[in-house]
This record gives sequence, C-alpha cells and structure tokens, in this order.
Amino acid sequence: MRTLHHQELVDILVGATILGTGGGGSLEVGVQKVEHALNLGKEFNLVTIDELSPDDLIGTPYSCGAISPLTDEEIKKYERLPNYEMEYHIMSITNMEEYLKKPLKSVVSTELGGGNTAAAFYAGAMAGKAILDADPAGRSVPGLQHSTYYLKGVPIYPMSLCNKFGESLIVRHVFDDERAEDLVRALAVVSQNTMAVCDHVNTAAVLKDALILGAITYAERVGKAFRMAKEQGGDYAQAVVDEVGGKFVAEGTVIKNDWYTEAGFTYGTMEIKSGEDLYRIWYQNENIIMWKNGEYFATVPDLICVFNNEEKMPQLNPNAQTGSSASIIVLPAPAEWTTVRGLEVFGPKSFGHDVEYVPFCK
Repeated sequence: MRTLHHQELVDILVGATILGTGGGGSLEVGVQKVEHALNLGKEFNLVTIDELSPDDLIGTPYSCGAISPLTDEEIKKYERLPNYEMEYHIMSITNMEEYLKKPLKSVVSTELGGGNTAAAFYAGAMAGKAILDADPAGRSVPGLQHSTYYLKGVPIYPMSLCNKFGESLIVRHVFDDERAEDLVRALAVVSQNTMAVCDHVNTAAVLKDALILGAITYAERVGKAFRMAKEQGGDYAQAVVDEVGGKFVAEGTVIKNDWYTEAGFTYGTMEIKSGEDLYRIWYQNENIIMWKNGEYFATVPDLICVFNNEEKMPQLNPNAQTGSSASIIVLPAPAEWTTVRGLEVFGPKSFGHDVEYVPFCK
C-alpha cells in the first residue's frame, strides 16, 4: 500500500486529464475535492490488486452525464432542491453497502479523467476505502458500455445511483451495460446533467482479469512528465509523447469550437488551423474522430489529446476558445481496445463512422 500525498495526487489528476481526451470532468473541481479530503485528514491509500484478498469487494464510483457548463436556466430550475455535491458519490457507496449488507474494501476509478478519477479517489478516501491502481478504460470514454468490464462480461448490476440533490435508488437488475447507459443517462438529464453511480461491484478475484492494471500509476507518469517539462520551460506536449510513446501532431490556433448538450452528452466539433493544414476533431464528451484536411486522420480507441498553450494545461472540450493556441498529440490505445471485440464496442464504427481503425502510433 502506498499513501498518496498532494503532489502525487495532482500529478495523477493532471495525467488523467490529459488521458481524458477532452472529457472526464473538470480537473479544477477534482483537485478541489482531493484537497478538501486532505484538509479533513483523510488518506488516499493506493493498492495493487495483489494486495487485496481474493474475496475483497471492489466498487466503481463515478459520475455519469454531460461535461458542459451549466446554463443559468439549469441552475434556476433546481435551486429549490438541497445540494449534496460534496457527498453524493460517498452516498452511492454507502447505499450500495447497505443494499449488499457487506462493506467494500476498495474502489476503482471508472476511467482516467480529471473529474471521474477524482470522484473515485475522493469517495474512497472519505469512506475509508483503499484506491485500486487500475481502471476499466485506460482513458476517458463517453458511455457506460465502454469498459473492459463489458468486454469481459462482468455484470454492471446492482447499481447504486444518487444525484446531487440526495435522491437515490438501487437498480437490482438491468439487461446489459448499453441498457444501463440509457437508464442512467436519462436520470442525469433530469438531475442537472450528472448522476453519481457505484456499480460493477465484485471480488478482487473476478475483477483482476477484467481491469487495466496499473492505470493510476500510468496517469501519474504522464502527469509528472508534463509537470517537470513545464517547470523546466520545456515542451510539455512532446514530454508526454516521449514518456508513453505517442506522436506529436501539430501546434496551431483554435478557429472553431461549436458544442451542444443533448441526451446527457456534450457533443461538439473543434477546428485547429496549423499552417496550411486544418484539423477537425469531433467529440462526444471525449475526442472521438480527427480529420486532417477533410481526410480521416486518427480515431478511437487511440487517444486524441489537445493542450491549451495559453493556460499550459490539457484542454477540456467545451472550454476551448477561438483564437487560442493549441497543441495536438495522439497516444496509443490500451491493448484491450484494439481487439476485435474492443473495436466492436469502442472503434470508429461504433460511433457511426464507416472507417477501419488504423493504429496512429504504430
């Protein structure tokens, strides 16, 4: 077991934001949450799967919803309701434990992203649970079915759901992860675009072969390489590429970023001009497809990552401003997503693009 301190936690969350490919939730909010827990004297204890007993229960707490900023209308619509924003992920865990009549030993992040990785870390620390060095995505992903749990046939139910107004329920059974996606997303739409979820509860013995092990320390490597390059005045985008074996694509200017919220997702298109080249990135929460001069250039499951060069930080998709300087890199997909089944679930064709996946970083 390793106790994580402030700098290590920030490195992990920044790395997770880079690997979040424009989605995965707000890094700023994520850092605020872990700092709040640290100020309360809570510990963030990172464990490997082999440090758990085979019958220890592991749960996956996270947020499901859009990443768009709230409108004044959305804020006003719910202002009469109580706000449990700092507690609702913890509530999803305790409600699950009450339902199962068994405690969880550990929690695992549902994806690598500044918001969702922090949600798991915060809920785990506040509830006194160990944090597992793993995740079921190796990046950020838009849907509940986009997980290695789904690839390995680990049931998503029972599911503990709670919104930030304190309204909660247990889903005892659901047909599959795609159906779970529809149900939870619908609840998010009427809950200010976010639901806290705790699902895929199972033993360490079962989940050992259904997770991407070492995902959190991988994010820490990325975040540390990024931070050290910035501190030394170096090229932070290239430093990330050098650390994990990706490719630098281009530096340019954002000339367009149109987005909208629909059915609990943030959809949008960002265009970046670099010399004579035009890069267009389509996102569904996360960056999914990139074209160069009108031709398919990079696709999921590879990671299309954008940096805001003025803020010198990874770019959250809805926040990209026209006229700002940006750098684009592509990082290799986790091997689990490059299998035949992985591409069926999370390849370009699963998003309606009739193009074959070609590894960008080969």
